[in-house]
Amino acid sequence: MSGRDVRRHVGQLLIGSFQGATVPPELRSLAREFDLGGVTLLGRNRNIESPEQVGELAFDTRALGREWPAWVAIDQEGGRVARLRAPFTEWPAMAALGRADDEQLARRFARALARELRAVGISLDYAPVLDIHTNPSNQVIGDRALSDRADRVARLGAMIVRTLQDEGIAACGKHFPGHGDTTTDSHFELPLVEHPPDRLRLVEFAPFRAAIAADVGCIMTAHILVPALDEARPATLSRAIVQGILRDELGFQGVIVSDDLEMRAIADHHAAPDAAVAAIGAGCDTVLLCAGDLGRHAAVLEGLIRAVESETLALTRVEDAMARNRRLKERMLTMTPRTLSPLAPDWKPATTASLRDLLGCGEHQAIAAEMAEYV
Repeated sequence: MSGRDVRRHVGQLLIGSFQGATVPPELRSLAREFDLGGVTLLGRNRNIESPEQVGELAFDTRALGREWPAWVAIDQEGGRVARLRAPFTEWPAMAALGRADDEQLARRFARALARELRAVGISLDYAPVLDIHTNPSNQVIGDRALSDRADRVARLGAMIVRTLQDEGIAACGKHFPGHGDTTTDSHFELPLVEHPPDRLRLVEFAPFRAAIAADVGCIMTAHILVPALDEARPATLSRAIVQGILRDELGFQGVIVSDDLEMRAIADHHAAPDAAVAAIGAGCDTVLLCAGDLGRHAAVLEGLIRAVESETLALTRVEDAMARNRRLKERMLTMTPRTLSPLAPDWKPATTASLRDLLGCGEHQAIAAEMAEYV
């Protein structure tokens, strides 16, 4: 890959964001210059108004990718982390599934969730949470976790992964190496996990192993400090954790996604371009920027280009990251019938009548009600 090619395609390493309910001209310009891996839709960025509008926005967003459609990504876990609200089905928190401990209920939930996401063009869901809620004081994870038991999170998480992907939605297990036993929130500061390596391998890593065995498309890193694994760098920026453990030890061959680099656990200590270079260098294949600041997007992409030119960031690492992103998109398009994939070239938003029949339908509400019995 030449320097010119890096500049033309470096945006594949970014899942960005923007303000408003339509794709802004500035983002289109950025994508024309650098390409773009995808976009995360967020309520706080005013991206979501109605199902029809989300479908049209997804249709426009897909075209921001030069060679492959851009991801249209979202945090749709259930409970308090759900960007799509009624008339979409409003799902209970995932702790309810854990209490039910019913793999078939988890399968039915994930199938219904995927069908609603697919109808409005969402192709990547940052779910399931694979953290284990071993610390009752941990409010940032809390009932987002499936359980306080590693084996239960592993079984149910793997079922959700397989079902989402069978239905054409790329799954993203999070937050590696495990955010369950922290007391602070990485949105505001850098949490600390003080377990020794043997405990981490036995407990925290178990759901990620199961997700990898289920062929999960993406795994998201955590902005946490784990001194037993790396005394100096948070997991997202740690080559010892990202490359050494997730890639080499656990054998994950999919796409490694950073959590949002604009969260204060990272942003209080690193400028966004420096953090992006460090994350890609550590082994991440995609970085997230979620504040919708398009000037910062451009600065990050220029920073990655300069890092390659100065050999601070190895060209082979960038080529590897691009290849992994491309392979996942190709896989998600080819592993399901074309009509199921929002990445298909001929995908179009569902009609208003179709959306009315599907979103929050009786079958999906019945699944949500069954889950709610365990809240």
